[in-house]
Formats: sequence, C-alpha cells, structure tokens
Amino acid sequence: MALFSRDPAVKAIKHLVERMPHYPTVDLTPGTTMFGLVLGSTHETTTVMDLASKTIVRWRIPWPEGVETDLAAFDVVEGQLADDIERSDLAQPEAVTLADLPRRLGAYRGRLVRRWLEDLATPADGPLFGFRGPSAPYWEFRGERPSVALIAADRGPQLLRRIDDGSTWVRFGWYGDDVWLVCEDAHAIRAIEATRRGSLAGKELATTLGFRPAYVLTTLSRPIDGHCYKSCTGLLPRG
Repeated sequence: MALFSRDPAVKAIKHLVERMPHYPTVDLTPGTTMFGLVLGSTHETTTVMDLASKTIVRWRIPWPEGVETDLAAFDVVEGQLADDIERSDLAQPEAVTLADLPRRLGAYRGRLVRRWLEDLATPADGPLFGFRGPSAPYWEFRGERPSVALIAADRGPQLLRRIDDGSTWVRFGWYGDDVWLVCEDAHAIRAIEATRRGSLAGKELATTLGFRPAYVLTTLSRPIDGHCYKSCTGLLPRG
C-alpha cells in the first residue's frame, strides 16, 4: 500500500474524491460537469454515485454503435450533462443524458466506499421495485419509485449459466424472497464463462470474481415491448 500511495495519479484521485465539496442534492443544470463513482455499467445505462451529493444517478451515455462500455465498478469518472438531460422517463427517474463519453480518471476504494455502500443499500419495503415478477408494464410507472436498488443479499448471491440460451443469471435471497435476475455484469459473465461451470456460489464465486460479492446492483430497463425488466447490472464487494 505504501508503494501505491507514492503514485501521483492515485494521490490525485484520493484528493479529488475525499475533498469533493458536498451538496444536499444532485446538480442537474444542463452542461454541468459531474463526478461519479461507477457502481455498474452496461451499454444502456451506467449507474454512478454522484460524488458531490452521494446520490445514485443513472447516466445515459452516447456510446458509438457497436462499442460496449469499458467502465468498471469503483472507477471515478467525469461526465458533462447534455443540454437536454431528458428527465421525462417515469420508469427511470434517476436517469440523465450525457453530452459525450465520460472521462475515466482512475479508481477509488477503501473505508469511505464501504460506508457509502452501506448508506445506499436499499431497505426492505415490499418486493423489489414494488412489484413481483420479472417485469411491469411501462404505463404503470409514475416516477415515484427508484429504478435502482443496491441489495445486501441475505442469501447468496449465486451465479448461474443456462446452457440452452447462454444467458447468465444471479440468484439471491432478500427478506424472504427468492430473486432470480438476468445478469448484465460483464465481469461476472466472463468469470463464469471462463470456468465452464453451470453455477458458482460461496468461496468458488469469490475466487472466480476476485472478491466476495456483498451487494447486488439491480436496475430497471427501458421499455421492451411495453414492459420494463429487472436485471442485475453489478456484483459488488463490500468496499
């Protein structure tokens, strides 16, 4: 650790994150520059914790056609909001649009991240996202519920690979519910594919991922044939 602390880039990220001015709410002024800590990233959406307000935000990033996200959990990123941030999606009230691709500044981990994740963890309040089953009709959403949930699983998680269609799933227990979600976490998908196993859990999953997963980042998709679907967009360590 002492060797890494002498790295100017590491020092710069530590200084940026730990001395970021604190604001009670997210600044959503068009054109504003935001700094975020990545929690999960797919081509559709990148979920970050806004470092200024410690609030979860979903970034719509204009990735070029055929280009997949290269952002990973706990990357520190800088993004500029578009002139029209498109806040009209009632199924994804946290989502905003960026003007361009974000800039990766480095990575940040440690005690503060552990505390932030504990604060962001979703409390028990009925079924995940307020409804049972894998999806709900888009017209039922009113912008009253978040479209992101950071779940501290009380059982699991378990990673499963379906041979028939090649899909990867995450299974976990949460306040009595047995939850199965399609996994969109690229790191987790690559990990189970490399093992050629049908399932991973416990120590085997921790060894394969390189960490013990403590949180399941879950999100709601954009409408697909009129329905928004639950998925896992990240498996995260405790910090």
